[in-house]
Amino acid sequence: MFDSHAFYKKRLASHMKELGRYTRYIFNGHIAFALFFFIAAVAYYYQAWLAQLPENFPTAAIIGIAFGLVVSYSPVRTLLQDPDLVFLLPAEEKMKPYFRNSIIYSFVIQLYLILLVAAALGPLYTASYPGREGNAYLLTIVVLLIFKVANLLANWWMYRTRDSNHRRLELLVRTVMNILVFYFLIAGEMLGACIVTILFAALFLYNYFLAARQAGLVWDLLLEKDQNRMQAFYRIANMFSDVPHIKSSVRKRQWLVSLVTKNIPFEKRHTFDYLYRITFVRSGDYVGMYVRLIIIGGLFIYLIPNIWVKLLFVILFLYMSSFQMMTLYQHHRTIMWLDIYPVEKTDRQHSLVKLIFQLTIFQTILFACIFILMQEYTGFLFAIVAGIVFTYVFVNGYVRRKLT
Repeated sequence: MFDSHAFYKKRLASHMKELGRYTRYIFNGHIAFALFFFIAAVAYYYQAWLAQLPENFPTAAIIGIAFGLVVSYSPVRTLLQDPDLVFLLPAEEKMKPYFRNSIIYSFVIQLYLILLVAAALGPLYTASYPGREGNAYLLTIVVLLIFKVANLLANWWMYRTRDSNHRRLELLVRTVMNILVFYFLIAGEMLGACIVTILFAALFLYNYFLAARQAGLVWDLLLEKDQNRMQAFYRIANMFSDVPHIKSSVRKRQWLVSLVTKNIPFEKRHTFDYLYRITFVRSGDYVGMYVRLIIIGGLFIYLIPNIWVKLLFVILFLYMSSFQMMTLYQHHRTIMWLDIYPVEKTDRQHSLVKLIFQLTIFQTILFACIFILMQEYTGFLFAIVAGIVFTYVFVNGYVRRKLT
């Protein structure tokens, strides 16, 4: 007899083994040091900023939005695989323990995000409302956990409908309600919180009865959602190690491709110059990751008051960008045609080193321009010099050595 509970335990054990295999590469010595420095600097300046917090600071709105988004993001990790659409679909009635365990597992693995956000915003709450007792914030966290469970169930019931527009509308309405509930709780307006909670309960019951009328789960949707989340993890892990399971996504971006390739000479030794540039633009999340690091790094450089710490963040984000771009070298490892290209291996390595150098120098210039916006011209000169020196040493030293 088919035991879906025992089957889930085997599937979960295999999943945890897969995660552990790549997690140890992600949190290696380089990234651990960068994260430690990053968290320490943020904590120090966060505490200093709280000491000068304005009286009219919109604490309730910020915490309400943060808590509302955290509980609204409630995906259910089913751990389904492609063959399940054939072999498990006929046994859907016996899969209830499996999916119940999936919901419990999803709640447990998302607790870290809830506790992280609650811990980060706790000092802000205390600084903004010094007259309130500490139990008030703890009760808000309890409500946060209750709403997390409710959102997980509501999200699970929405997997029974194929109408993507309906799912998106339901998620939007539920997210707005979540934000309003926590805004009213933090602001101390209990009447507003009660009214929105009643509306949320009505939506919750509507989702339940709507799901009960459906014939069954949309298995292909469950599989698609779960594989998308796993592919997102693989793309992150692929920045640090070779991941054979990753599926590359390709986007056209014709105008950007023409921009980065128009000056490449039509010569054999520039073959990989062209390939790595169009790979950077069109494949995976390379451009997105590069832009995100520029935006996040720029925000920290702009907000942190100490010029020397600003320069340290310049170096930190340059390091993170150049380190993660090294995975371009292995991006086409499964394409055997590259091995028969009449191109020297040294030319291939030189093409990637040159691309990483150019991207990092461009990032250095953008970070340095932030100092000009703040009229810190000495910082601009230091950022340019430090960025160029770091780029030259790191790219021509560490990166080139790793590619040989």
